[in-house]
Amino acid sequence: MSRIVAFLTMACLLAAAFAPAEEPRPAAELVTLSGRTMGTIYSVKFLQPPTPVAVDTTRREVGVLLDRLEQAMSTYREDSEVCRFGAYHGNDWFAVSADTARVVAESLRVSGLTGGAFDVTADPLVRLWGFGPRRETGETPLEQAIAEARRKVDYHRLQARLDPPALRKTSPDVSVDLSAIAKGYAADAVAGCLEKLGVTNYLVAVGGELKARGHGQHSRPWHAGVDKPLDDGRAIQRIIELKDCAISTSGDYRNFFTDAGRRYSHVIDPHTGRPVTHNLASVTIIQETSARADALATGLMVLGPDAGYAHAMKHGWACLFILRTESGFVEKPTPAFERLR
Repeated sequence: MSRIVAFLTMACLLAAAFAPAEEPRPAAELVTLSGRTMGTIYSVKFLQPPTPVAVDTTRREVGVLLDRLEQAMSTYREDSEVCRFGAYHGNDWFAVSADTARVVAESLRVSGLTGGAFDVTADPLVRLWGFGPRRETGETPLEQAIAEARRKVDYHRLQARLDPPALRKTSPDVSVDLSAIAKGYAADAVAGCLEKLGVTNYLVAVGGELKARGHGQHSRPWHAGVDKPLDDGRAIQRIIELKDCAISTSGDYRNFFTDAGRRYSHVIDPHTGRPVTHNLASVTIIQETSARADALATGLMVLGPDAGYAHAMKHGWACLFILRTESGFVEKPTPAFERLR
């Protein structure tokens, strides 16, 4: 019996030795799409699934989707849903698209989760400081104007209903600014579009908001670069491997102005009505959805290096805080972020 086993084993070894080597499987085709939306650039990379999708059809569907979301949520278009809702002074339910209702509902959740550090109704303050659609930065608003704008900001005065989709305000002066969540939601929506087409390996970026699933070519993981928070120029602070997650960074660099020698960033604290003044330069956070990551990054940026870090620790979030110090930038990662290495 042992001879039979030995013979069969030798036969298998000889067959394996002289059998023609298998040719390596060709890598799945990497498709790249890009364009402009929501005042920024979007990029979509995906591997063709076993049953390839039509690239032109995918490009068209992604473009139509992003145009629809911009038309609904842009503060730069006076006929957008959010702008029309802001101009509406009634207290009845105001019909909106399902996308807008979902984004506002998520915004309200994050507003509560951050104690109002992220406040979806901060639109009057954003416009007052010149970071709104007119982009009139350069002068510090008067105290009276800041106080008046602050009185219009309170997410508790806003409601969202999903079925049928609608918004309602309990104060006529309430308006919404979805700039700190809409791009993240757009990344999630594009990812959903790809998955409906059968795509399971993709990396979607809308501005700085990223959503990843699966892997790139040759089973290599997707990667994202965390910017060094420089006011001018570009450099990478850290490279992060993405594993079925979303990532977002909020910072006080690039979008700011200087008045009388003082620097004012676009990150505004709804509680003070003023741009933040702490030394936190940027926050990067990893979440399951890009919309949640986008909004939370802003909220943590407002909370600052101490309260923001404590808040992230409390919830177990994977975050990288980068502080601006006299000796340069200093990283302050949470334990959950460190475990991603």
